[in-house]
Amino acid sequence: MGDTEGAGTGVDESGLQDIEAELQPQKTFLDYLKSPIVELTIGQGDGATTLTAHQSLLTQSPYFREACSKFSDSAGRRVIDLPSEDLDAMGCFLEYLYTHEYFPRLIGPANSATSTLEPDPQFDIPDSTGNAILRHARVYTLASRFGLPSLRSLAHAKIHRTESTAKGEIAYARYVYKETDTADATIRKPVAAFWANRSYVLRHEAEEEFRRMCLEYPQFGFDVLSLVLDEQEKRKARAEGAAAGGGGGPGRKRARMSTG
Repeated sequence: MGDTEGAGTGVDESGLQDIEAELQPQKTFLDYLKSPIVELTIGQGDGATTLTAHQSLLTQSPYFREACSKFSDSAGRRVIDLPSEDLDAMGCFLEYLYTHEYFPRLIGPANSATSTLEPDPQFDIPDSTGNAILRHARVYTLASRFGLPSLRSLAHAKIHRTESTAKGEIAYARYVYKETDTADATIRKPVAAFWANRSYVLRHEAEEEFRRMCLEYPQFGFDVLSLVLDEQEKRKARAEGAAAGGGGGPGRKRARMSTG
């Protein structure tokens, strides 16, 4: 029966007003659309293409946040030159900023083995050119450069859901070993593992391309060979373990027949 209002609730409300004052209002999509327009010049010379995007959406990327910080409030035009970027990958990047997806969309959760990609009329299934899988590989590397891990993860999920032929997989492997960091095991290790597990079949479907790839990127050949040899050592160790433990390997004594 104390005199203080709210006594007995166990909640100290003395600091609630300060906490509420510190809360930042959440940005709405309209707020993004009210931000300045930034021109992105993709490519060089006569082949350059200009794309536009709202600055508040672009600055979700640390790369563009830094670039946009150089614009003054009185700037008439806001232009960022991207002479080396791929136009299609940049289109996918901008589509993701506005919609959190890019075509072709992933149907189902990204971490589900049953998720698939919606059909893309540009490419056959399976894709024999490698262009379908290369689209996602380019988005992956672009997202890495621009500092968007969520887009990078989405592109990686789409890579593993794109059906391709042996020649298409070689085109993808060449891009990965040319454009990605040697320390990026997330994308490099699955490429080497794919060829290590299937090389005895796929090598004959694209033997010349496989040979050129190994000569052009010795690290690729080394990575594949290392995985093949690792698997051989594991099989040998399992066989020796089975033999030593009487698990059915070579040299196991035959069970005596009952004479009773």
